[in-house]
Amino acid sequence: MLQPATIQFLKNLKKNNHKEWFEKNRSIYETAKADYLLFIEKVLHELKKKDTTLENIEAKKCIFRINRDVRFSKNKSPYKTNFGASISKGEKKISLAGYYIHIEPNQSFIGGGLWMPISRELQKVRQEIDYNFNEFCNIISAKKFIQQFGGLEKSKEYVLSRPPKGYGINNAAIEYLKFKSFIVSKNISDEELTEASLLKNIVTSFETMIPFIHFLNRALED
Repeated sequence: MLQPATIQFLKNLKKNNHKEWFEKNRSIYETAKADYLLFIEKVLHELKKKDTTLENIEAKKCIFRINRDVRFSKNKSPYKTNFGASISKGEKKISLAGYYIHIEPNQSFIGGGLWMPISRELQKVRQEIDYNFNEFCNIISAKKFIQQFGGLEKSKEYVLSRPPKGYGINNAAIEYLKFKSFIVSKNISDEELTEASLLKNIVTSFETMIPFIHFLNRALED
């Protein structure tokens, strides 16, 4: 679970997203950050028991900085209003599939998979799906997978309107070969964030995701 004060800090930051307020409340931020890091450490500790590819990953290398990069953004607010963490065998430096935790009042969720890979990586995933479509279908249609996530994200931004180059419309896997991102997600309510069951629920969801993550990474690493 996370401390109520951690969630309250994020609520207050959203209302006061400027440097002067942040500096006055830096000690509160540091306490909230420590609480979040401790929670990610617990998630990672439990997840490593299920996904051995994460054996050498450190929690402190999974969390994102709260400062925003505003150089190319119209939104000049200096701070993110969420705590985020990306857990993968490639850490944050290598583009591999992994698990994601996003904590933000009224917008918290967990997710995982591979988000908007570059062309070369996308081609590898499509080839893996094409060659091993039955295996892929079994993973994403598994009862627990559907119960947890409802299936892959199918927003228009993640799916091509036409078959990608090299694949025909009659390909059995064409529905998924059109995808540009391969991700799943599950919302978390504000009430759940401070419940003792939060850790177990997140780890259970991530455990369900492991075959999906491993399939994607096999494609990228082969």
